[in-house]
Amino acid sequence: MMRLKVLDLLEKQGKTKYWLYKQMNMSYQNFSRMVNNETKSIRYENLEILCQLLNCTPNDLLESKED
Repeated sequence: MMRLKVLDLLEKQGKTKYWLYKQMNMSYQNFSRMVNNETKSIRYENLEILCQLLNCTPNDLLESKED
C-alpha cells in the first residue's frame, strides 16, 4: 500500500495544512482525503504540484507500507 507523507513533510518544513490547501487550488474535501491518505488515486498533476510546493521529489513524498 502506498501512502503520501505530506503531513510529515509539512511538519519538517514548519508549514501548515491550511497553507498547502490554499496553494493547491482544489476542493477542501479532495485535499483532506489526499493528505490524510483516504483516497484511492492521485493525479500526476497534483503530485507535481506537491513536489514543487514542498521542494521534494516523488520519492520523498511517497512511502510503501505493508498491510
